[in-house]
Amino acid sequence: MGATLNIEERTDDRSNREHRTICVVGAGTMGHGIAAVCALAGHRVVLCDRDSDVLDAAFKKIVANYAKGAKLGKVTEAATTAALARLDRVEDLEVAARGVDCVVEAVPESIELKQMILSTAENVAATNVLLATNTSSLSVSAISSVLKHPSRLIGMHFFNPVHIMKLVEIVHHLGSHSSTIDEGRELAIGMGKTPIVVRDSPGFASSRLGLVIGLEAMRMLEEEVASAADIDTAMRLGYGHPMGPLELTDLVGLDVRLAIADYLATEIGPAFTAPQILRDRVASGHLGRKTGAGFFRWNGKEKTAF
Repeated sequence: MGATLNIEERTDDRSNREHRTICVVGAGTMGHGIAAVCALAGHRVVLCDRDSDVLDAAFKKIVANYAKGAKLGKVTEAATTAALARLDRVEDLEVAARGVDCVVEAVPESIELKQMILSTAENVAATNVLLATNTSSLSVSAISSVLKHPSRLIGMHFFNPVHIMKLVEIVHHLGSHSSTIDEGRELAIGMGKTPIVVRDSPGFASSRLGLVIGLEAMRMLEEEVASAADIDTAMRLGYGHPMGPLELTDLVGLDVRLAIADYLATEIGPAFTAPQILRDRVASGHLGRKTGAGFFRWNGKEKTAF
């Protein structure tokens, strides 16, 4: 399966804050991206997923992204070689979380699943370990409610693709210790990211704002105000957005955006009610780029009209 874990190499000495051992749980789209930037920033990384095939696929994607970065002159080949040497892959969470300095959970958006992962990690890791959840909208306070030491938990909301997007939302709940918030900010800065600190509230700052635009774009498409391409062009050229809201939805996943919309509609109000066009596309299995069709049709990274 590639690199294996050598527990003997780990240390509980956290005096060197620049070089941590970080366990990233979940090797999907977000998890493998977080692992890649952590390793490139000089940290030892344990990427954990119970599915060995997912782990292998994640490692191949990291290698490919590093190679592309080196080809574009964004990073040296020596740096990527060193980063890969710092990356381990492990299927057992209780093994992966033992002796680390930080655990970043990046599993699907289920409170129960996130609670189970973080609770298991907390039982194995040392008492001063930073715990972070990469949720885009779920209540960090609710996730923390099952922990013995909820003050250790913050949200660290990364954005896809992780190796390109600079923003990280540091989400604190009422029980988050100030030192935990500071450590999360320090960790994000060390990865070359720009952190913003937000209070735990439905949708935080970015998901709440971004979803409003995305849902309105879907309603406009549903009402035939303009084509998907023209709606996206309006936001790119008229407002300077690097990507239109419908293309962004395809990248994030229509199913993911529907789940967030349903959650925010319950927590905040009807402004976040998902339009029927979104529900219909999800029901039809058109989930975005990952399935080859969403609001556009996709052939790799190339898109055409749906």
